[in-house]
Amino acid sequence: MCNAKFKMINFLLISIGLSFTQIAADEIKVAVASNFYPAMKEVVLQYELKKYRSSENHKIILISGSSGKHYAQILNGAPFDIFFSADKARPILLEKKGISETGSRFTYALGKLILWSSTDGFIKKDERLYNNNLRFLAIANPKIAPYGVAAREVLISMNLWEDLQSKLVRGENIAQTFQFVNSGNAKLGFISYSQLMNPSYPVVGSFWEVPQTLYTPIEQQVVLLKKSSLAKEFLSFVESDESLNIISKYGYDLP
Repeated sequence: MCNAKFKMINFLLISIGLSFTQIAADEIKVAVASNFYPAMKEVVLQYELKKYRSSENHKIILISGSSGKHYAQILNGAPFDIFFSADKARPILLEKKGISETGSRFTYALGKLILWSSTDGFIKKDERLYNNNLRFLAIANPKIAPYGVAAREVLISMNLWEDLQSKLVRGENIAQTFQFVNSGNAKLGFISYSQLMNPSYPVVGSFWEVPQTLYTPIEQQVVLLKKSSLAKEFLSFVESDESLNIISKYGYDLP
């Protein structure tokens, strides 16, 4: 009798273990560049509503951060299944290193850089960058954030990079850069156009859309890091018209 009970308990424990394993296998972790995080949340919501007819499953776990930090974490073994970068350089490197799945890399969005102030009418073009009274200019850190690289290229093109060094405030990512300007700690900042296009959080102020001739095109690419049916299915959805309409709504150009 005791032996039978022991076998039954053992069977139940194994079953529970298998159930938890299955649940874990049905979840994927997605590393997302900060600028794309709001749009990605909506893409995920639409995917889950379509697949599960519910937004309560939370099968896709989003982790937001700078592309450079995500890249370093991936090299150090972070358990991400997919990486949405804000550039193409890091996905290409992961492909060359054999870390990403061969043939999975593609461009999902084309980013645009703007100079923004939270004050209405403050910016008409680029004239504020030449103003000696400018105290702080926020940019994302070029070492880890692709939009910071673009901002540096713009300032170099305008022969202002060296002159403005003492006035630069560097955000860890484009989201933090946005907060520097939104809080008033910096009067101006180079951010992603998509950050002004979030329909859930209308943003006030004025901006100058930087001519794309002043910086290298921001090709935002994604790679698959682990073989997973859910991850592959989700990437297919990202390329669908439904997803592309969301991406476009957030101010991105489409590839």
